[in-house]
Amino acid sequence: MSNVFIAFQTNEETRCIVDAIIADNPNAIVNRQPAMVKIDVADQMVIRRASVEEQLGRPFDLQELHINLITLTGHITETDDEFILSWAH
Repeated sequence: MSNVFIAFQTNEETRCIVDAIIADNPNAIVNRQPAMVKIDVADQMVIRRASVEEQLGRPFDLQELHINLITLTGHITETDDEFILSWAH
């Protein structure tokens, strides 16, 4: 089992994104630093547009993730509704 991860700059918008990721990935491990937050998940992480919109209280295009993105690891599968990081088995 390998972890995938994503790291964002810490700000008001990314707090909502992180909350959405935690809600959709209950096994997520969150490491909060003063200037960034890193989220690790075993094997696969799913970021759902609808969950982020619910947290933000506004429409959200998943491409907006890139604005505050620092780094990530894993294979990316992306649709209009989901951004998935995973490792192929």
